[in-house]
Amino acid sequence: MNKLLKTSQYIIFDILAAIITWGLFFWFRKNYIESVKFGYIIPVDFQQKFFASAMLYSLYWIALYALTGHYRKIYRRSRLWELSKTMNTVALGVIVLFFVLLLDDEVKTYKDYYKSVFVLFALHFFFTAFFRFIQTSITKYFISHRKIKFNTIIIGNGNKALLLYNELMFGKKIQGNWVKGYITTNELSDDKLQSLTRNLGNYQSLPKLLVTEAVEDVIIALENQDHEHLDPIFTLLENENVKVKITPDMYDIVTGSVKMTNVWGSALIEVNTEIMPEWQRATKRLIDIFFALLVLLIGLPFFVLTAIAVWLTSKGPVFYKQQRIGLHAKPFFIHKFRTMKVDAERDIPQLSNQHDDRRTRLGIFLRKVRLDELPQFYNVLIGDMSIVGYRPERLYFIEQITKLAPHYKHLYKIKPGITSWGMVKYGYAENVEQMVERLKYDILYIENMSTSMDLKIMFYTAIIMVQGRGK
Repeated sequence: MNKLLKTSQYIIFDILAAIITWGLFFWFRKNYIESVKFGYIIPVDFQQKFFASAMLYSLYWIALYALTGHYRKIYRRSRLWELSKTMNTVALGVIVLFFVLLLDDEVKTYKDYYKSVFVLFALHFFFTAFFRFIQTSITKYFISHRKIKFNTIIIGNGNKALLLYNELMFGKKIQGNWVKGYITTNELSDDKLQSLTRNLGNYQSLPKLLVTEAVEDVIIALENQDHEHLDPIFTLLENENVKVKITPDMYDIVTGSVKMTNVWGSALIEVNTEIMPEWQRATKRLIDIFFALLVLLIGLPFFVLTAIAVWLTSKGPVFYKQQRIGLHAKPFFIHKFRTMKVDAERDIPQLSNQHDDRRTRLGIFLRKVRLDELPQFYNVLIGDMSIVGYRPERLYFIEQITKLAPHYKHLYKIKPGITSWGMVKYGYAENVEQMVERLKYDILYIENMSTSMDLKIMFYTAIIMVQGRGK
């Protein structure tokens, strides 16, 4: 089943639930709130104003669901998870609506506010949860009948791998994993999976296989004596867009590492690759969009003046476009005001420094106050970058950095940013060694990501701009 089609179905039914809820709530307010307040029956008249408000109400909920991750991983959720997640989000949404909308209602006593909040929550949760329960049940049916499958690779070929293969392919309850083959870490004389599925080679070929086999799940089922291969395997999988699970030892089960989400499924530890909770990730994206629009709209006259100044003071284009490497190691084009002479990197890529004669006179000023970075708010708006992240580099320099610091690839877990902790603490790097030195601050940022941290970095970046301490 097509994921886009399935997501569209969720959105359509969420809109339907919102419209039904708003209609019933509109009727409730007229009959039990306003009529009691004014002492006579208020007619329920569904005029054009009602339909406009119903549409806005629906859009509000769709935006809230999208920001809180309800339309992500639509095939990976249980009915219980769906009910719990929906209840939490509806509660949050109704509280916001109370302060924005319901608090202005004409009421007889304050208890009417409680009635309105309770009724709105009950109606919206019931209809939304009802439609979603049906949708999730249909999805579960398709999974159990192999109409929805998750391409899976098993790493290992011993007894654990054999037991896992049999449970995934022939277990009492189909979980949706379709084993495309297995990967070995060593050559066993007694290969348990050899006659059952394809041998896809050694684990070092894993990144290529994820693409060629369209893999969605990787399950590590190594014997105890092969655990020395776990670190290099996790390194290979670190920035891949796949779910990684591992078969647990009895120690993991006893210590509570194994968290089961269904009764019939295999006992597996799912490796959590999420850097931030969903609500913080949604908040970060909202902040990005808000500030990007604010800068691009309010700063438009200044953009025009800066563009004219660049055009008048040096020959060449106003803007500079360059390919950088971003989230999940995917390339994108970064945009800046041009601060260097045309063909400044005619031979090989070069880093700038404080005595770089390739810079234009205006470019020196723009870099000091970091105004050359302002067009990157367009990159933020379209989702290539965030306001706070790490400074994206060119592949030419990344290849040199990773020779000295292989953990650079850890940065690919998040979007690059216009500013970063490394930029605040260290500034622009003039050589690869300084890039490696700055890297530790970017790694620290990833390990301490939060909304408050982003706001602090943005504040100190603004101070640097005002003081003109950029290079």
